[in-house]
Amino acid sequence: MKALSIRQPYADQIAKGTKTIEIRTWKTNYRGDLLVVSSRRPAKGGEKLPLGVAICIVKLVDCRPMVESDGDAGKASPEAMDEWYYDAFSWVLEKPRKVKPFPIKGKLGLFDVDLP
Repeated sequence: MKALSIRQPYADQIAKGTKTIEIRTWKTNYRGDLLVVSSRRPAKGGEKLPLGVAICIVKLVDCRPMVESDGDAGKASPEAMDEWYYDAFSWVLEKPRKVKPFPIKGKLGLFDVDLP
């Protein structure tokens, strides 16, 4: 399965369905199930959440150029909107399904994971 490392608290927000867009500076042609892995290094506010583990599976349904409205209703992280990435891409996520956390060493970019 394809996986993506995301810092906490954003990985947790994706699992809860409150964050439906992940902002990246690169695009992907991949569509389908994506394992969200929490990075070992959290963002501010994510220090007490699980780190270095699988969090959930989401469906990646689109990857398109970022627009300003992606920041509405908490769809994108505040950091992404503060710096406004004109050349960034919005990865549109749907149908989060929590998984029993298991340790995973994250990597840059999309990477393959064998599910236990």
